[in-house]
Amino acid sequence: MPLLQMSGVRKAFPGVLALDNVSLSVERGEVRALMGENGAGKSTLIKVLTGVHQPDSGSIALDGAVIRPRSPIHAQELGVSTVYQEVNLLPNLSVAENVCLGAEPRRFGRIQRREMNEHARAAMRRLDLDLNVTLPLSEYSTAVQQLVAIARAVDRECRVLVLDEPTSSLDKNEVEQLFSLLRHLRDQGVAVVFVTHFLDQAYSIADSVTVLRNGRKIGDWKTTELSKQELVAHMLGRSLEEMPQVEHEDYVECEPMFHVVGLGRRNVLDPASFTIYRGETLGLAGLLGSGRTETMKLIFGAIAGDCGSMTVLATGTRDIRPRSPRDAMRLGIGFCPEDRKEEAVFPGMSIAENMLVVIQAKRGWLRPLPKRKAAAIVEEQVAKLQIRTPDSHRPIENLSGGNQQKVVLSRWLAAQPSLLLLDEPTRGIDIGSKFEIRRLITDLAKGGVSFLFSSSELEEVVHTCDRVVVLRDRKMVGELHGADVNEKRVMEQIAKGEA
Repeated sequence: MPLLQMSGVRKAFPGVLALDNVSLSVERGEVRALMGENGAGKSTLIKVLTGVHQPDSGSIALDGAVIRPRSPIHAQELGVSTVYQEVNLLPNLSVAENVCLGAEPRRFGRIQRREMNEHARAAMRRLDLDLNVTLPLSEYSTAVQQLVAIARAVDRECRVLVLDEPTSSLDKNEVEQLFSLLRHLRDQGVAVVFVTHFLDQAYSIADSVTVLRNGRKIGDWKTTELSKQELVAHMLGRSLEEMPQVEHEDYVECEPMFHVVGLGRRNVLDPASFTIYRGETLGLAGLLGSGRTETMKLIFGAIAGDCGSMTVLATGTRDIRPRSPRDAMRLGIGFCPEDRKEEAVFPGMSIAENMLVVIQAKRGWLRPLPKRKAAAIVEEQVAKLQIRTPDSHRPIENLSGGNQQKVVLSRWLAAQPSLLLLDEPTRGIDIGSKFEIRRLITDLAKGGVSFLFSSSELEEVVHTCDRVVVLRDRKMVGELHGADVNEKRVMEQIAKGEA
């Protein structure tokens, strides 16, 4: 008998059938990967399992007993713990307070902080992490915050652990730490549902895989009996041969558009210099913490530099240093940040409002866009980026993570920037959408738009970019072009670590 059995689950929202007769079973001591494109129904299925949504029909059984979780807390009490794709902790509280939140040790009604801190240290040690648990969570990187969220989930007496894209912000060593923990939990009989878009990780840790597409279950397979090519074909509903391919071509330098000269900030990024040409996609490659994000934020003015300058040749603006995003926008620079939840998406606004916010900001809030023009822009961007929504006036939080990312990208494309900074633009996005975005970058570059592109996936960098700037330990250590733009040369530059 499976430990977890979801049978015939159906869930509909206005205009959208999110789940159509979906079943999922997980045995004790099994890691089951749940895969599919964005909008396939993975997040909705998890939210039904954890009590965020109530199913319209179907049933959930845990160890043979029918359950109906009323909320995530109720699901946790039943033995189902979840870590979502975006870190949902309280950054103003300490690590220990986050780990023990809702279950703090008390005596006479007062929280016993010493006992709470020691409990949190023990939880961290299970992940082989040595953290100061008394520091605010905000003092740590996104990657560490993700590990704290996982530590909090497994700290409870869980029988089923659900991980929704848990490795998106983790480097290779941290992923292996997580997988070591999952193997340990698997040996203890815990059932794990592992939602991921990374094929290699699915094959590395999962015993089996379930594929969803368009709200329906396509099938279940043992990972040892399913090739990666077959898995991709099941996810997309078409073979790899039918997928659009992006071929790397040697880039011929033409008109320089942006000169970055010695731009940096103490303890953030050593002074860096490079040139971006018209219609070029310049890549930033490096390990986690190498300075990719910091480079983009310095150019965009989200971090104020204390040395160096930029020259924008298209406008004749020389030796300037953006002090705010508004300064960068005036220079024709746009920015899609890595953390869409905290830095890009306006959750209280509609899809259309999120899409038009940059154009409206450039016009000024006292000059609203004419409704007909606004509707035309939204319709064009929804079609161009294939954003899956029946109505652009719905709240953006109703979209899947990948479709939210497309909305963030579309807001800048609608504003027609000269330079677009893309920091992990395909993070948490399915394989088909990755190819769509890469093809879109190629088409826009042919039209003269320049890109600065950062990704933690080297394969994506070398296939998308014309040249690559290599960073290590927040320092520029190399620049590759032509035939040298390949994964081997990038890794050699990172390992060498010399400018």
